[in-house]
Amino acid sequence: MANVTYLAKLGELTLKRSNKKEFERRLIENTRLSLETVPATVQLRAGRMYIEGPEESARAIEFTLSHLIGITGWARTRVCEKNIQSITQAVYQEALEAKESGAKTYKIETRRAEKGFPLNSYEISREAAGDVYDAKLLEVDVHNPDVIIRVEVRERCFVYCDRHRGCRGLPVGTGGKGLLLLSGGIDSPVAGYRMMRRGMKVDCLYFHAWPYTSAEAQQKVEDLASIIANYGVDTHINIIPFTDVQMRIKERSPEPYSTLLLRMCMMKAANLLAERIKADCIITGESLGQVASQTIENLAVTESACNIPLLRPLIGLDKEEIISTAEYIGTYPISILPYEDCCVLFSPRHPVLRAKISDAHALYNKLEADDLIMDAFNKREIKRFSARDYISQHFSS
Repeated sequence: MANVTYLAKLGELTLKRSNKKEFERRLIENTRLSLETVPATVQLRAGRMYIEGPEESARAIEFTLSHLIGITGWARTRVCEKNIQSITQAVYQEALEAKESGAKTYKIETRRAEKGFPLNSYEISREAAGDVYDAKLLEVDVHNPDVIIRVEVRERCFVYCDRHRGCRGLPVGTGGKGLLLLSGGIDSPVAGYRMMRRGMKVDCLYFHAWPYTSAEAQQKVEDLASIIANYGVDTHINIIPFTDVQMRIKERSPEPYSTLLLRMCMMKAANLLAERIKADCIITGESLGQVASQTIENLAVTESACNIPLLRPLIGLDKEEIISTAEYIGTYPISILPYEDCCVLFSPRHPVLRAKISDAHALYNKLEADDLIMDAFNKREIKRFSARDYISQHFSS
């Protein structure tokens, strides 16, 4: 069976200087970890990453590249000898396939990284178009073509059409480690994804309130964690049973403060877990003004219960922007399933909008909930999800 070759263009990491090799090493390592169960080779040369494997590995490789943070784009490519005859033949084959797919116009773009090649970029494009022109396969349109055939002359020659969008950003693992408070909503998975694009390794924390939240609600969050793992190589989700804590809040706090006090308790538990897993920060999906608990005053109260940096990557985004990203990464259809989390079920009818930090902490102290939080933390359940396992389950030959 013939091999397939994929070419990926590196993104922001190419701008690094003395530590560029570390970013490249991490990108290669992430790719190889995701493809660990797949017969494929991964190499990086001169700003391009090449993945080769048998045809049976194609779907797994394409899945990996579409979830790989650190590249700006990728394509399946034809590999040919470094001479104009081979390039011309490869361009003709690409044009033929484009015509069969409905294209009517094209242009050729050439990049000559190998300066020893006897023709320059313009000359390569002109010569390579000869067979397509003679056969009248496609019409040339340099302004708005149906398809662009790209030629790259390097140690070998690569010819391809369909270039797919990459996730961009910095390779996961180059920007520290964060603990994501993952609910079943739209926002928190997007927050985790945005931090992964800044190179952060992300583990997850979910608060479950059985029997007030269902098994389906927990499964929904685990499905979201599985998607996050495909972008972040792997992730652990810690499931903390929080029913007793929520009942204590309901018994001892004024109703308007219940959501705010719940978030303070969540931060206390998150502090414990962050210390245990050596996370550098806590990540939430909060956006300024989106709901009552996310006014600037209430956000300050929540942050006051946090011992390490609290990152809110969605803080300035509106809901449409967040939904757009959720649709792109594939979490949106799961997030809108009608299984509510513990925050929704215990929401007050008239929440406090502008709480004072001193008042909130006084109410928190009256809860005497620290022992309950520690007990819940010790009863946590831990599950692991990885891109490697997903690929093995869904793309095995």
